[in-house]
Amino acid sequence: MFTNAQRQVERTGRSGTPRDQYLQDLVTQFQNATDEESKEKIAANLANFAYDPFNYAFMCQLNVLELFLDCITEPNERLVEFGIGGICNSCVDPANASIITQCGGIPLVIQCLSSPVRNTVTYALGALYYLCNPLTKKEILKPDVVRTIRESASAGAVNTSFSNLANSFLEKHVDP
Repeated sequence: MFTNAQRQVERTGRSGTPRDQYLQDLVTQFQNATDEESKEKIAANLANFAYDPFNYAFMCQLNVLELFLDCITEPNERLVEFGIGGICNSCVDPANASIITQCGGIPLVIQCLSSPVRNTVTYALGALYYLCNPLTKKEILKPDVVRTIRESASAGAVNTSFSNLANSFLEKHVDP
């Protein structure tokens, strides 16, 4: 559920941790974590906060979008999954999409289309749906990317979510 400042105060109470501080604590824990399982849990937690517009400003201030992009470059498939999940959740907002694009995120998102992890591919398709605009179309709509998305679109019998998301992408950006 989306929140607002009043609802956040009600949920936090007088002795609770304000959202910006809580997110800062998560980022610090991620940066200080030495084991992969802790990093995975923290990245998943941050990705869950990325869907709510209330958190967008905090996430920008704390460079969480950049943290998600860094996760995508890791060899750990779970970190990749949670990183692209956070990107997908947050790139609905044009300002976040712009940050992701300016930080070189489009090639990283495209790379996720070839992941063996279904969620990673689904999140990548969703992210590309929102990242594709007149300024980024040339970078996103390369023949090999469109071919990969068309393959996902034709996989309806195997995976309906891939197929539906890929078809939506194609209808909006390739075959309007």
